[in-house]
Amino acid sequence: MHSRELHVVTGAFGFTGKYITHRLLAMGKKVRTLTGHPNRPNPFGSRVEVLPFQFDRPGELVKNLQGATTLYNTYWIRFARGPATFAGAVENSRALIKAAAEAGVKRMVHISITNPSVDSPLPYFRGKALVEKAVVDSGLSYAIIRPAVIFGPEDILINNIAWLLKRFPVFGVPGAGDYRLQPVFVEDLAELAVDAGQRKENMICDAPGPEKFTFLELVQVIRDKIGSRARIIHVNPGSAYFLCKLLGRLVNDVLLTRDEIRGLMANLLVTGSPPAGQTSLADWLEQNRNTVGVKYASELNRHYR
Repeated sequence: MHSRELHVVTGAFGFTGKYITHRLLAMGKKVRTLTGHPNRPNPFGSRVEVLPFQFDRPGELVKNLQGATTLYNTYWIRFARGPATFAGAVENSRALIKAAAEAGVKRMVHISITNPSVDSPLPYFRGKALVEKAVVDSGLSYAIIRPAVIFGPEDILINNIAWLLKRFPVFGVPGAGDYRLQPVFVEDLAELAVDAGQRKENMICDAPGPEKFTFLELVQVIRDKIGSRARIIHVNPGSAYFLCKLLGRLVNDVLLTRDEIRGLMANLLVTGSPPAGQTSLADWLEQNRNTVGVKYASELNRHYR
């Protein structure tokens, strides 16, 4: 008989949160999501209860978490925009963690990032480190999982590299392109997260995929798998950022920020840990070559509109 214990997933309508939710539902768990977009269509229908975050109403946030055995947290922002800032995201995360402790949540699984540091000059990685500290200091039983680049049917980075390679004759790689990254498949990450949610011991683990690519190799693999003939050239990072801003205006989105280029080139998306996921990006691209990059994936449409 399936257990009907309640699990809360932040952002079940998003990328990683959706796959965690699918896995929990397949296990027979009752799922509630907290989201910043409660009025969007619910792809899970009546199987998932939808409630707003309400970070600014601590009492309601505690109420929305009551009864949950496990909280899976995927909440974060990719870049600052308008009222959404990294400082605000850190404070919202702290409010969520405090509310989980007050609500009696037994276990928290937090999705972080490889190589977070409170001393990082990059707000994304510094903010992630501050949230990790809040989790560790909360008194909750916890698992902190650190993926780098996540790929899958709805990912943005891999998809949009493919989209650019399909539509333009030239693709510019910032600098030498020798900085590395380890993409992990979203379903592998979801499996790792849900497995961590079933455990009791506190844990912090990297979640790299099975392949290490230089950025140049990554672009070459994507190009070859989707059958693009685009020429790959090297451009200085400043020019790469300018081109990203220019293309962003054409598609009404933010392709890549200056800080994201810096983080990539600083080798912050690679780790020395053994692979946690088993799915090969190259194989996945081969299997999905007719769908990857067909449509542009807009960050602003997904999270800010």
